[in-house]
Amino acid sequence: MELPRQRLLVVSEELDEAELAALKFLSLEHVPMRRLEAIQKAQDFFEALQEKGMIEAGSLAFLKELLYRLGRIDLLEAQLGSSREEMERELQIPGRAKVSAYRYLLFQLSEDITEDELKSFKFLLGKELPKCRLNPKTTMLDVFIEMEKKGILGEDNLSMLKSLCAEINIILLKRIEEYELNLFGEEEMCIPEEQRGSTRGPEAHARWLASSVAPDSPGSWNESSQLEAYKMTSRPRGVCLILNNHNFAKAREAVPEPKNMKDRNGTDVDAAALRRVFSKLHFTIAEYRDLTAEEIRKIVNIYRCEDHKDKDCFVCCILSHGKKGIVYGVDGQEVPIQELTTSFTGQNCHSLAGKPKVFFVQACQGDACQKGVTIETDSGEQDSSVETDARFQLDCIPAEADFLLGMATLQDYVSYRSPRQGTWYIQALCQHLEYSCPRGEDILTILTAVNQEVSRKSCKPNAEKQMPQPSFTLRKKLIFAVN
Repeated sequence: MELPRQRLLVVSEELDEAELAALKFLSLEHVPMRRLEAIQKAQDFFEALQEKGMIEAGSLAFLKELLYRLGRIDLLEAQLGSSREEMERELQIPGRAKVSAYRYLLFQLSEDITEDELKSFKFLLGKELPKCRLNPKTTMLDVFIEMEKKGILGEDNLSMLKSLCAEINIILLKRIEEYELNLFGEEEMCIPEEQRGSTRGPEAHARWLASSVAPDSPGSWNESSQLEAYKMTSRPRGVCLILNNHNFAKAREAVPEPKNMKDRNGTDVDAAALRRVFSKLHFTIAEYRDLTAEEIRKIVNIYRCEDHKDKDCFVCCILSHGKKGIVYGVDGQEVPIQELTTSFTGQNCHSLAGKPKVFFVQACQGDACQKGVTIETDSGEQDSSVETDARFQLDCIPAEADFLLGMATLQDYVSYRSPRQGTWYIQALCQHLEYSCPRGEDILTILTAVNQEVSRKSCKPNAEKQMPQPSFTLRKKLIFAVN
């Protein structure tokens, strides 16, 4: 039987440069690196696979797996006559997968790493890798290959990569730990890396590959839990309203000056993260910058009056200065959080009745603590006394059902913001949403993980801490479905 060369030609013409680089990376266990480095066209890549017997007459299994790993289901179905479901079943059989679990892990990590995170990897590896290999065009896959060449990364040598991920993005570290747990098991995980068994059976590889390519579908919790989930199938899911206050010059110019409010440097990093994550979750993004208190009220009223009948959810993210129970407009005037949330009760917004209304508020809720060198607080004041009204959190959301309010910090306390990396809370929230939503985890489980991560951080030199707090009147599981 002759190879379907016409089909291979069509597939090769559909692959772009980045996809070809990914296919070459995933094939490194089967084709020598020196041979792959010389390849610039997909047709040449396919010829290299044929030379190594990875593509043969009547057997395109490896190419099917590569396209599946790459996410090109369209080519898999149209040109190779296979489907996502067929591949999921096939790859769960021990020994069928030809892409190693280790290499697929690295590929997945590269897909999740942002441009800023890639720059951080290059910076931290500046003394380990040649500078000429860390130029602006170097991709994360290129970085992994250079780390392998230097002997600081390998299937049994993940220590440095884990250390880097711990510094740059804790979610990436958790991905690696999840991979290790599936391959080694809990008992062997307690053994130092260099003393663990050097080989894992095909069953262990198949188990991790299956879990990584076929995660629990969003909503699958319903099958094992008696608790119903909110409907989350509309496209778009709803509006994600982002109120992003950065420039507080108007507040500083006021006579008398209401508060000593600095500009909120770093807030745009938060806004970008929220846009990215909620776009992936199929929300329509509506962002407004530098609003006065009155403008905040007007914008909220616009979306209160909007018809949400074809939407399943409403999300509002508020990034500003604040104090207990309020957020500030850029003019230094106060807006009670309860006023904003109450705007979307069933009585005030009929089309959202019975649907989840989610609010994330990044703002201080009390006095500012002593700051570290590069850390700022989102408090608008410096000297006011600490209040102790423990009823604050519940008072901020309406008594009726279907509300969730995620606060960056507990009552009376500050929240912290890095001018370069954004706030502790919003960054952790976005990372955990991005990691956990595709796995079908509900929002309260995700917010608990956010609490854990933020609570572990500290603001030097006095080791001040921050603890977020969610309040909710949800009646069902809230799962942000990705599909």
